[in-house]
Amino acid sequence: MGVILGYARVSTSEQDVAGQTLRLEQAGALKVFTDTGSGRAMDRPGLEALLAYARRGDTLAVVRLDRLGRSLSELLAVVARLKDRGIDLLSLEERIDTSSAAGELIFHVFGAIAHFERRLIAERTKDGIAAARARGKRPGRQPVDAEKIAAALTLIKAGLSPTAAAKQLGLGRSTVYREVKRINPPRPRP
Repeated sequence: MGVILGYARVSTSEQDVAGQTLRLEQAGALKVFTDTGSGRAMDRPGLEALLAYARRGDTLAVVRLDRLGRSLSELLAVVARLKDRGIDLLSLEERIDTSSAAGELIFHVFGAIAHFERRLIAERTKDGIAAARARGKRPGRQPVDAEKIAAALTLIKAGLSPTAAAKQLGLGRSTVYREVKRINPPRPRP
């Protein structure tokens, strides 16, 4: 029989994990690992430390599923890692426990929904591209106006910064820098 290990995450340093930690300890967590930072960032040292500490048969407990990931695909990736290592997941708010058959079923349904969502997005994208082509449009990045690029390069040679030249001509800053680099490639270091 394994132990319950808690994981708490807050998005900013102004927030506090104390509330989550208390709930996890009340649920039986022997140790709580924490992270501070956006769920968007996949660099979570607290979660990685928990996974390194956890053993087969242990349970990772969270207050809410969104503490593990901001998207369903991220969440499913974490759950897959847990499953591969024989670690169960317990979410207090959603009342999901993957050690039970019903909890495991819920995650299979989530996985099927995520797969369905990815397929729908791919089909809509394909249909949108076909419709645009039928209307005579060229999907993707549009070609840059060669006259504007030439004017930007002239302004830069006259002493204007690439950023200012881009702003003045209504071009993207990265476009102007890319063209400057293309014309004046960096010299290899000796």
